[in-house]
Amino acid sequence: MSTTTALRIGHTGLNVTDLDRSLAFYRDVLGFTVIAEGKEEDRRYAFLGEDGRPVLTLWQQADHRYAATGAGLHHLALEVDTVDQVRAYETALRAHGVEFAHEGVVAHREGAASGGIFFHDPDGTRLEICTAHGAEGAPAPSGEAPTCGFF
Repeated sequence: MSTTTALRIGHTGLNVTDLDRSLAFYRDVLGFTVIAEGKEEDRRYAFLGEDGRPVLTLWQQADHRYAATGAGLHHLALEVDTVDQVRAYETALRAHGVEFAHEGVVAHREGAASGGIFFHDPDGTRLEICTAHGAEGAPAPSGEAPTCGFF
């Protein structure tokens, strides 16, 4: 067995410019639960997750927005079970004034059953909420290229 088969993502950490604003987005709009928070002035952070397990950590240490052309995180994909759940998140995000990279649910590539919605958080980090099935027949904005690659 290869040693890499034992690895899985434990959590993803994002640098943010304003922890309060980012918490409002990830907690109130996307529904993450705050499981720990550091409130010391120069060391603010929040662990978000479920059942006491961190899934996403926010670190207030960035001094500028996400740069799509910089090395590092390309995007963060969050997965749900059904396309109806994707659409429910789309409705909640629209009510929050979030702008989308594509209109509605789109396929991951031409003819794919998987797909989702693509948008940015308050600091411009690229985000995706997707599902493995249910996007059959949805448009694929990038043709044969992965939709999550260029937005």
